[in-house]
Amino acid sequence: MHIKADNLEDYIKAIPEDRQEAISKLRKVVLDNLPKGFEERMSYGMIGYVVPHSLYPSGYHCDTKLPLPFMNIASKKNFVAFYHMGLYANEDLKDWFISEYPKHCKLKLDMGKSCIRFKKIDQIPLDLLGELVTKVSVQDWIDLYESKFKK
Repeated sequence: MHIKADNLEDYIKAIPEDRQEAISKLRKVVLDNLPKGFEERMSYGMIGYVVPHSLYPSGYHCDTKLPLPFMNIASKKNFVAFYHMGLYANEDLKDWFISEYPKHCKLKLDMGKSCIRFKKIDQIPLDLLGELVTKVSVQDWIDLYESKFKK
């Protein structure tokens, strides 16, 4: 499911009605816990959280016109997705998240490299995701990005 929207509000209005509340709650949790410096904006057709060019002028190595991406929230065909590049780049953070997840959710963790998929939107562990958001500062992400991905 790809949603065409130019801004965050239009994105939320365009997703299925039964997911709007879950996406809005997840967005609020991210904004309430987002370290200083990250900016919320549409990114790759999703709600995104990026390091703006004002803090990282080099931008994203794949397309330097884009700010450095970090997290995204999306409504996909069969699930709500939460993307967190820190989980992909930092093995210790990933291990922490995997060990904490069962304490917050009875469902099996459905996770890719940076994507956590939630099929039961009423059981998204918002507190755990809020804590995850706090664990990587803008500078932490820049350092990880430069050491792991930038060539």
